[in-house]
Amino acid sequence: MTEFELAKLTVAGLADALPVKRDLFYGGAWHKPAGGYLDTFSPGSGDNLGPVAQANAADVDAAVVAAHAGFLEWRKTKPFDRTALLRKLANAMRAHAKELALLDAANCGNPVTPMLKDVFDGAQYIDFFAGLTTEVKGVVTPMGPGVVNMTVHEPLGVCARILAYNHPLMFLAIKLGAPIAAGNSVIIKPPPQAPLSALRFFEIAGEILPPGVLNLVTGGQETGKALVDHKDVPSVSLVGSVPSGIAVAVGAAKRLKHVGLELGGKNALIVYPDADLQKAINGAVSGMNFLWCGQSCGSTSRLFIHDSVYDEVLAGVLEGVKRHKPGLPTDPGTTMGALISGAQHKKVLDYIEIAKADGARLVHGGKEPDDPALAGGWYVEPTIFVDVTPDMRIAKEEVFGPILAVLRWSDEDELFDAVNAVDYGLTGSVWTTSLANAHNAAARIDSGFIWVNGAGPHYLGVPFGGYKLSGMGREEHLDELFHFTETKNIHITL
Repeated sequence: MTEFELAKLTVAGLADALPVKRDLFYGGAWHKPAGGYLDTFSPGSGDNLGPVAQANAADVDAAVVAAHAGFLEWRKTKPFDRTALLRKLANAMRAHAKELALLDAANCGNPVTPMLKDVFDGAQYIDFFAGLTTEVKGVVTPMGPGVVNMTVHEPLGVCARILAYNHPLMFLAIKLGAPIAAGNSVIIKPPPQAPLSALRFFEIAGEILPPGVLNLVTGGQETGKALVDHKDVPSVSLVGSVPSGIAVAVGAAKRLKHVGLELGGKNALIVYPDADLQKAINGAVSGMNFLWCGQSCGSTSRLFIHDSVYDEVLAGVLEGVKRHKPGLPTDPGTTMGALISGAQHKKVLDYIEIAKADGARLVHGGKEPDDPALAGGWYVEPTIFVDVTPDMRIAKEEVFGPILAVLRWSDEDELFDAVNAVDYGLTGSVWTTSLANAHNAAARIDSGFIWVNGAGPHYLGVPFGGYKLSGMGREEHLDELFHFTETKNIHITL
């Protein structure tokens, strides 16, 4: 067991689930960090969950050296051997699902029940890419007699994947599958706010793959910058905020690295008057992702309701949101967890005051819960504003919190002008029973992923990614596999 004080932890099983190893993992072994340690905390209770290594530039360099050595061997591994090892990795995750979910709930503040689904979803993504190891195929181009021209796709090398805090373990799983299946080695940097599930995963499964193929460095901005700047890391991907994404892109540009970015969103959900209104109401509530306090890049935080059905839909949303009440993340019955940190908590409360000052009308929530059991954590009630106009800050800026902005619409041209007026373009949701409305709206929304009569879920095997400041590249699809390769053309004169 770890040495730090556990007296305040009251959840059965959490003490046993906590990782013993708090160091860096690379080259198939654990290493003490030169950069020292910092404590990590539970946003739901405020409890100290113990120290975690903070990798500095020297630590990152050592990890890259080990990862490059691992890559040189792994690229020679036969595709079906890669498949078998990746499937073993996924099964190890499933075998320890409950403890990994509990760690995520305690360390990132999301409710434990959806975090358990995260574990199984992540394992499924590993299995998906494990099954694609033989699909990294080139083409042969006819050139006439005496000539063979062929294209091959070769792995890049060491790939850094920098993760966000809202789905720590799931992001770890779904971001390692494609590069490793393609023959690369990977360095995972989990979120500094919630690194514990990654540490436990490496305790469980770190030695399944050959040394140096899968590596872990924990830490904050210094760690991330060292990965981005390192000359032997040709690929950097990030899930995170727009400012973080821009910093990664600028740093990576100095060496023209391959970059993948999944960033923020200010996503619109549009209700047409011909929609199945009860389904649209349910979609508006679930699409906000109140389960994790709206801390989701795909949250449909702008609800556009047609004027003719506005009152009915709004009444239904206000009723539906009642099923989400802040509670302790480690309680299986909790339907809404805690915000990740004090800084994010303050940001959300500040935006509530900004919305009021801008003239929006608060109709639900807007404050911290009264439950004394939650006094130690970072909680805000589900919050809904009406009388919102497109020029208000809560209609333009990503809060990454449980605030839903409700807007009326009647003219389609004005609607789509407002929908597309933001700097983001990640997702959009359209509710209608008209095929014409569905196709028209999907064509006019400037976003990378559109649901029609749905909101929220990703679908394994289809591309996910954003327009504008919402990111670069597409993931969760065959395209992601090829993103981690270089294309080489070979022209042979016989």
